[in-house]
Amino acid sequence: MRLSLRFIVPLVLALGAIAYGVAPLVDDLTLRWFVRDLDVRSKLVANAVQEPLAETMTADLGPAARQHRLESVLGRIIQDERLFAIGYCDAGGKFAYRTVTLPRNIACRPPGSPAEEAGRVHHFSGGSLHVATHPMTVDGTRMGELVIAHDMSFIERRSADTKKYIFYLFTGIGAVIALITVVIAELSWRGWVAGIKALIRGQLLAQSPEPRAKELKPIARDLEALVRDLEAERRMRDESQMTWVPETLRTILREDLKGDEILIVSNREPYIHVRQGGRVDVLRPASGLVTALEPVMRACSGTWIAHGAGNADREVVDQKDHVRVPPENPSYQIRRVWLTKEEEAGYYYGFANEGLWPLCHIAHTRPVFRASDWEHYRAVNKRFADTVVSESRTPNPIVLVQDYHFALLPRMIREQLPEATIITFWHIPWPNPEAFGVCPWRAELLDGMLGSSILGFHTQFHCNNFFDTADRYLEARVDRETFTISYGGAPTEVHRYPISIEWPLQGLAGQPPVPECRRAIREELGLAPDVALGVGVDRLDYTKGILERFAAIERFLEMEPSWIGRLAFVQIAAPSRSSIDEYQSLDARVRSAAQRINDRFASPGCKPIILKIEHHDAGRVYTHYRAADFCFVSSLHDGMNLVAKEFVATREDERGVLILSQFAGAARELPEALIVNPYDTEQCAAAVRDALTMAPDEQRARMRSMRALLQEFNVYRWAGRMLLDAARMRNRRRLATGMRLPGTTPGAPRT
Repeated sequence: MRLSLRFIVPLVLALGAIAYGVAPLVDDLTLRWFVRDLDVRSKLVANAVQEPLAETMTADLGPAARQHRLESVLGRIIQDERLFAIGYCDAGGKFAYRTVTLPRNIACRPPGSPAEEAGRVHHFSGGSLHVATHPMTVDGTRMGELVIAHDMSFIERRSADTKKYIFYLFTGIGAVIALITVVIAELSWRGWVAGIKALIRGQLLAQSPEPRAKELKPIARDLEALVRDLEAERRMRDESQMTWVPETLRTILREDLKGDEILIVSNREPYIHVRQGGRVDVLRPASGLVTALEPVMRACSGTWIAHGAGNADREVVDQKDHVRVPPENPSYQIRRVWLTKEEEAGYYYGFANEGLWPLCHIAHTRPVFRASDWEHYRAVNKRFADTVVSESRTPNPIVLVQDYHFALLPRMIREQLPEATIITFWHIPWPNPEAFGVCPWRAELLDGMLGSSILGFHTQFHCNNFFDTADRYLEARVDRETFTISYGGAPTEVHRYPISIEWPLQGLAGQPPVPECRRAIREELGLAPDVALGVGVDRLDYTKGILERFAAIERFLEMEPSWIGRLAFVQIAAPSRSSIDEYQSLDARVRSAAQRINDRFASPGCKPIILKIEHHDAGRVYTHYRAADFCFVSSLHDGMNLVAKEFVATREDERGVLILSQFAGAARELPEALIVNPYDTEQCAAAVRDALTMAPDEQRARMRSMRALLQEFNVYRWAGRMLLDAARMRNRRRLATGMRLPGTTPGAPRT
């Protein structure tokens, strides 16, 4: 114990001296940080009030009216709990307005004084204030200054707390180090004494340290694995503090995945080459999948494997069927896979879209299953699996398999690349076991999907349905606590990854201001400037609820006839799967419904339904979003629906209303929208009325909240979470490979 005290006493004294010296330094740094933050906060307040203040000071008003408006503009700002006082100095250096809380010894600066870069700290008997002055200008002319005073008492409280926490921290560090020192000193003393005794007995030379070292190796590896897992968990917890941008994905690839190869597999390609009028044009298809994944691929590079469907796709590829995209700034490559008309009819139009699509979407359309379609589906999945293997430069790539077109693909890739990390994302809903059970090849589909390392859905509800389905139809071990399903190999992790869009939207860079969009679209449609405009953007699909949407517009005009001639609803419907009978029937019914409603309620210069069944590029769609007073998303069943998110992302003016179906996955993330049951026509009509009459302040509050969520939970976060999970899984596999017993081979079972 005396030996231990020789270490403990100097340690305690040293830590005490360090704590005594560090506390003032931390106090000073804390003050500087908060003062800098208050400077930034003051600038934000000044920028926010610049426009309304300029309008007030330049308006043709009497002194009393101007004073009243000043009090109205500045009075709302002072409600901030940290904002202590505010004042406005006119061009002559005199206060035109000041709150009663602004100390009298704070005066306006003389006219012509140079602008101050930072605020000043004023100390009073009751505490300290941070005072900043910001010039207010109109067309380059200085009209006065805004004086903003922040209460700094919270800084003093936090400073006191910081000193207390530093004391606790060093006390804890001292206690832990003292304990470790005592234990190590005691063990070292005992070991030294035991060694001397063994040396005296002649036993030390007979012992070999190597066996003991071998015994410790498994423990060391287990500890290393634990540290890696803890680090991965810490990164996941810190996600909310990360800024999710393309560089974030590149950082994950560089640091967590060590630059591993990324391959994406989807049926739809992100760019289509078509020959029109003697020239080859490049089109971007209207697809939620492409909208979500294309920004990710631009950030990560790699190869996107897809079906080459454009009539000029073969003309632009190289000898290995590759083409670099995007055309304006190539950053990754597409590997195109060619299908015959018979294969496309059986695999895509047949099994995928007449079978799996209605099976997974509870939209009351009967799925059709044919044995010939199943054979084409299996053959095309095998061809894509072979393409993945041929495109992979390494034995363990990361393969992102997209959607219901490739349910068999993960197992097929696993058989040829057993070390690959396969992430399958199912973009459409997953039904309950009873609904899925009608598929004749349900076991084969589940087996194929469980070849994935990670299986992702939009919502936890869909994950739970998949757990129930696997439990019902397979002899699999379903562990809901660890979110895994074990079947025919390594466990498959099943997680919720709500898909999103890029932030900010790339296509917004070339968009005109919102007022100009409103004017241009109304002129294009031949509408008066004061006509309210609604918009719907969908593929022409029976799951999108277009007929239910039209019924809501019709019912609204019946309930509110004063809006006849004052409301136009633009429905953009991209043609889709027009060779399928159900889609042909839907096309005819949509056209008929629009014509019937227009015949009932049309007025000179304004039809209530403006139907555009044609392809629109992203820029034109964004312009319609920005011109609209509301957007109506009435999906009867949807995995996520990115139209809702795109509409919100285009409205930096924080105006407009989103009407959103409760059966779209987006409804779980955007509760500030007007959530409706699309089958309830009365409720939907009432939502249209609420959207058209909603106050600007309420629109702004709802839109601001939704935009904040999309900024944080954007597509880069969606992809980053999957890649981080893949990195964690690959690290575990590397550690497990490193711990193989002598004589075993990778993937061989231990006995």
